[in-house]
Amino acid sequence: MQVKRAIDKMENKSESEASLGRLFLPSLTVSSFAVGPLSVWAALLLIDIGYSLNTSVGVTGQINTSYSISAFIFALLMGVLSIRFKHKSLLLVGLALIGVSALGCFLASDYVMMLVFYSISGIGYAMANPMIFALVGEHLPLKNRANAIGWVVAGGALVFVIGAPVIAITAGIGGWRLPLLAFVMPILLVSLLLAFPSLPSTSINRQTIVDSKTYLRSFREILLNRSAVACLTGDFLRSAAFVALVIYVTSFVRQRFLLSTDLASIVLLFGALSYAIGSLACGFFVNRFGRKLSAVVTAFLAGIFIISYVYVPIFWLSLLLILVASWFSGMVASAANSLTLEQVPKLRGSMMSIDSAVLSLGSALGTAAGGLALLYFNYEGLCSVLGIIGMVAALILFALAKDPTKENT
Repeated sequence: MQVKRAIDKMENKSESEASLGRLFLPSLTVSSFAVGPLSVWAALLLIDIGYSLNTSVGVTGQINTSYSISAFIFALLMGVLSIRFKHKSLLLVGLALIGVSALGCFLASDYVMMLVFYSISGIGYAMANPMIFALVGEHLPLKNRANAIGWVVAGGALVFVIGAPVIAITAGIGGWRLPLLAFVMPILLVSLLLAFPSLPSTSINRQTIVDSKTYLRSFREILLNRSAVACLTGDFLRSAAFVALVIYVTSFVRQRFLLSTDLASIVLLFGALSYAIGSLACGFFVNRFGRKLSAVVTAFLAGIFIISYVYVPIFWLSLLLILVASWFSGMVASAANSLTLEQVPKLRGSMMSIDSAVLSLGSALGTAAGGLALLYFNYEGLCSVLGIIGMVAALILFALAKDPTKENT
């Protein structure tokens, strides 16, 4: 009887895989891209928004704090919701909430209204982003997942490559509100229209009858899994290390090499492009060398190159090291997500939701630790601290993580 159930389950899964259309992966990639432009908009136009709403930059910047708090809290709640509801439905609702947030920010007439509506985008991100990875793990065969995750990660990185210039240009034409109407909301609409018909509505491991014991048992199964916890810890630390590239690198090149803001933004753009290409390239290495080894090696190398770029007095050489660090950061993002996704296969939605919360905490740690190191030890101290944190992530994965898809890992 048990054999028959197993065969039936495999057949159902094969049917699910066979039923996937050609737009399955493109729709997830577009969705990954669509969750990011609103954050880029806020980062680029913070001064303009504050001037319009009569608030200082420091006060206006708290919309990002409210975003992070709402994203963290709801990411934990998603660990529960992903057990009960279809992953596709949660993804669509998340994208719709980001659209509501963008519309509310467009209509915002005061700071409080902006704060409330921008916080909603944190909830939308916490709903959409984990479900993108969960859908990859649930509906694609193992051999195709690493490549798919590479595309998803690259889609998120391309927000900086494509979105940042478009937002800057449209804001120059019509002020800080125009990019929301001309770019952010249309991208979200396209992602919804693409995802609705392209993604399967079935969720293999979804439970229709759940209670509080089911939720607690699910969280306990994840948190008592040593390898799963190691992956979460590694993601927490590598997210902190990545702050050296995504937040502090433009300030570094402006102050150390006296670059203008425009040229510094180009450095960030090329870094994002290198990150995206690295995430795409990682699929080959994951399939060739395995998820764990790829994550360990790329995390360690990313840490080394994060440390190195601040110690070089020549701009072009420093730029090359920044691009290499971004390349390996993209690779480790793809490899680590591939490894984390496979830890508890029947609870992929919950696992990736918790991972999303952990990544938010890691960014907060990196921002705080990097800021303190910068205050006392300049950029050399900042990148040394964050680079070492990234290398510690590699060591934790090496010592404690296992790849369930390989025997004797």
